[in-house]
Amino acid sequence: MSFGLKEIAIIAILAILLFGRGRISALMGDLAKGIKSFKKGMASDVSEEDTQKNISENQDTAVNQDKDNKE
Repeated sequence: MSFGLKEIAIIAILAILLFGRGRISALMGDLAKGIKSFKKGMASDVSEEDTQKNISENQDTAVNQDKDNKE
C-alpha cells in the first residue's frame, strides 16, 4: 500500500485544520531544537571520552617512565 499525492495532500489539509498553522510550526521548531541539542550532546560526549583516554595514556606513560628510572 503506497500513498499517492492525493492521499498526502488530504492528510496535510486535515492536519492543518485540526492543529492550525501556528501549532504545527511550533511543534516543528521544538523538534528541531531537540535534534540540535541531541547532536550537541553526542559531540560533547565524544570529546570527553577522547580527553579521558588521553589522560589515562599520559598516566600510563608516566608510570612506565618511573619504572624505567628506578631500574
